[in-house]
Amino acid sequence: MTLRARLAALLVAAALQASHARAAEPGPPATAPAAPADAARERFERLSPEQKQELRDRYQRWKALPEEDRARLRERLEQLRSLPPERRAQVEQNWKAFQQLSPSERQQILRQFARWRELPPERRAQLRAAFRELLHAGPRERERYLDNLRRWREMSPAERETVRERWRERRERRR
Repeated sequence: MTLRARLAALLVAAALQASHARAAEPGPPATAPAAPADAARERFERLSPEQKQELRDRYQRWKALPEEDRARLRERLEQLRSLPPERRAQVEQNWKAFQQLSPSERQQILRQFARWRELPPERRAQLRAAFRELLHAGPRERERYLDNLRRWREMSPAERETVRERWRERRERRR
């Protein structure tokens, strides 16, 4: 995982933890609300020494980022905060599931995501449509797809290229 990706993940995690901590805190008395700085100070004081140190470390990593990275991360945080509650809950659930993965599984997902982002927008749209189709397919069709996928993964690169060539030939004949 790149440093930027790690830091982005840390920033999102910190924001999510802060939002959960705020939601779990009992509300202030019905009198005048505390100033934001006072409320933040109170939350900080309630942290354990380890949590305080982790927060300080995150802050130092944040300060070490170039300004354009910090601006991009602030923008992503605002995007997250502006999501509808159901979508935001889904993002948080996905993040928690990602954190539960082993480091090698996380690395694999991050590599796959990097490959995904390198795809042209048209190809990503095609893949999204195919995935939606798969999700709405019946059990037999889905099983057939998964069997084909297993066979594809077991093929050597040369065998895959042979299959690709056959597909290209079939496509050309249909035209």
